[in-house]
Amino acid sequence: MTTRLLLFLASTVALLGAGASTAPPPAPPPTDTARDATAPLAELERLDARTPVPLMPMMASHQKQSMRDHLAAVQEIVAALAADDLPAVEKAASRIGTSEQMAQMCSHVGAAAPGFAEQALAFHRTADGIGAAARDRDRKRVLTELDATLRACTSCHAAWKQQVVDEPTWQRLTASDPPAGEHR
Repeated sequence: MTTRLLLFLASTVALLGAGASTAPPPAPPPTDTARDATAPLAELERLDARTPVPLMPMMASHQKQSMRDHLAAVQEIVAALAADDLPAVEKAASRIGTSEQMAQMCSHVGAAAPGFAEQALAFHRTADGIGAAARDRDRKRVLTELDATLRACTSCHAAWKQQVVDEPTWQRLTASDPPAGEHR
């Protein structure tokens, strides 16, 4: 056992004392890491044929938060329906129904994507049917309206995808056409 320990120590001392460097190992050859990092995103973009909805980063984040809230409202509708709590169904449906604020948001988000705002607003109008059916205490119609709302939701997500752009691009895409005779 002592011989093994001595051999180990001798080997270690030889490595350290016989020119072993304390410098880090040589760096691997340089690669284009920016290209390597974006290649999968470019491939995903190529595979995803949905129509882009150009949005600045803050807008894209806000829209995703809204989508998650819409999904939470649908979950609340299902839970309330299972509990036969139609007032709670109506309350949850009102979160995704049509409102002036919702219409403004849909128009703003869709400003650079013709057709998006109209489809988004159609989704919100279908959700109004859920609330109306709940007010009428018609459980079967609540389910029918919920089905229509979910179909509107999935068709929108099947048609559109977010495209995050910088502010100058957003401004260019959403600028109004100049009056006749004027140039940009």
